[in-house]
Amino acid sequence: PRAPAAAGPARDGGGEPCPQPVTAWTSPEDARALADGLRMRDNPAEWAFVRLSRMIEEFEGRIDKDEEVGVRLVGMPGEGLLQIEDVGFWGPDLIMFLGRNAEGKPVRLVQHYTQLNVLLGSAPKRREEPARRIGFQLRERIEQAVEDGAA
Repeated sequence: PRAPAAAGPARDGGGEPCPQPVTAWTSPEDARALADGLRMRDNPAEWAFVRLSRMIEEFEGRIDKDEEVGVRLVGMPGEGLLQIEDVGFWGPDLIMFLGRNAEGKPVRLVQHYTQLNVLLGSAPKRREEPARRIGFQLRERIEQAVEDGAA
């Protein structure tokens, strides 16, 4: 069984409406759903973070309930596998990934938003607890920032 799809668009503060993604495999309906409610940002790191968060949430809705989102990062030493526990940004230019490597050791990757190359994938969960879904938590964080006037 698969996890439920994303709960819906985040309330998003920002400028102009987000352009829809354009790919050969994305239906017009899926493209609209990904961009729905998103607004462009002046801060490039925040703008990358908001869209990456939406993509993670959508991806998590498609993986098995016993899997968690992981990423394979281009240029990362070794296998380059990182099980994501959190994503953040430090504007105007840094995106941060926090998680665990293949050995379960804590890792933190900081990338300039112009160097961002992320391959989302699924990995078996590491604990007996239910698989973590960070996309929903990221959406809540964006909504709270909007309410607080920080976004």
